[in-house]
Amino acid sequence: MRTKTSKFIANPILFKQQLLFWSQAFREVVFLDSNDHKDRYSKYDCVLAVDAFTLLKTDYPKAFDDLKQYQLTTKDWLFGFLTYDLKNDVEALDSANYDGLEFPELLFFQPKKLFLLKGNQLEIQYLALCDDEMELDFLAIQQTDIELSSALDHPIEIKQRIDKNNYLYKVNSLLQRIHHGDIYEVNFCMDFFAEQSEINPIAKYFKLSDLSSAPQAVFLKINKHFLLSASPERYLQKTGDQLISQPIKGTSKRSTDLVEDERSRSELESNPKERAENIMITDLVRNDLSRTAQKGSVSVDELCGLYTFKQVHQMISTVSSRLNPDFTAVDVLITSFPMGSMTGAPKVSAMKIIEEVEESKRGLYSGAVGYFSPESDFDFNVVIRSILYNQEKKYVSFSVGSAITALSNPEEEYEECLLKAHAMFKVLQ
Repeated sequence: MRTKTSKFIANPILFKQQLLFWSQAFREVVFLDSNDHKDRYSKYDCVLAVDAFTLLKTDYPKAFDDLKQYQLTTKDWLFGFLTYDLKNDVEALDSANYDGLEFPELLFFQPKKLFLLKGNQLEIQYLALCDDEMELDFLAIQQTDIELSSALDHPIEIKQRIDKNNYLYKVNSLLQRIHHGDIYEVNFCMDFFAEQSEINPIAKYFKLSDLSSAPQAVFLKINKHFLLSASPERYLQKTGDQLISQPIKGTSKRSTDLVEDERSRSELESNPKERAENIMITDLVRNDLSRTAQKGSVSVDELCGLYTFKQVHQMISTVSSRLNPDFTAVDVLITSFPMGSMTGAPKVSAMKIIEEVEESKRGLYSGAVGYFSPESDFDFNVVIRSILYNQEKKYVSFSVGSAITALSNPEEEYEECLLKAHAMFKVLQ
């Protein structure tokens, strides 16, 4: 049982910062922030969950089965993540590439303390075992000083695992696979990394958030593992029997020149290659959702919509369905994971080829972070535009990718990757 109370927050922006700083005393932290984007699907502007009462940490096989049992028996708020490599739990696949981060493949926890912010209204929910701390904690949060220490905020040496020549060679090999009919589209990613490097996670998160102001932003801390995410993409949301997925495919750069910026946006809207890759993935998502949907309920509510963020313009589609009551919330994840925007089409063939051409294990990158509610609703993002950090190993990594289709130009795909990497480079260097 949870004890609940409501508070009026006069300055939500300041309070969110204080909330995140206050949370650093805990071993388990999930902080979700919409950065004030007006998203009609989001239930909250900001959510903080801290301090595990119970916790599930596991790898495949049977990771999703364990999650289903945990979610159905707990019937409470659960926060955590799914790594990309859970693909091996739903298909006959493997992950043999180098892993410098060593995140568990699946982790969820039941928080003792939960904060849900919408506008000026804050709802606090504490488990009964610690509800006597609620008022003291709220007072402590309001008195928290915001100080971004520069002690560990120096530049670090970032290395590129796949250099440009090798990247171009690999994209050309993927184009051959496409022309041979093995696949139609594949999301090819490469990672940048720094070894024996220390960063201040909270300082870097605030820098990244300031640069990107993303609607699906996350700060995640699980002991010595950190995710600093400026993701613009929603993987999947469930509200009652309503499911929403919003795949992103199609990117163009912003410009400080208003005329040039509008030209870039217009070119994205009319670009046949960008539209084709979005439509292919939208069709893949429709197919994924149809596996658990009520008959005739799958629809494309928006196709190739144009959205503008601080760093880039993006093309986003919205696909919806109504859940067949024969399936559980976790069943929806099993039948749609990993998200199509980070794999390709056909999905299984694309994932096999990804494992061949990429040179590092994706791990949490292109996975998902989010929560389950006590009513079995959920909301998960796609982990992109993100910095990952293993504090114990002093290993920092971020990855970027693009969709390779028959219309792809290898040089242009490389430039798109660098565009997506810009904010992370700026934050770390």
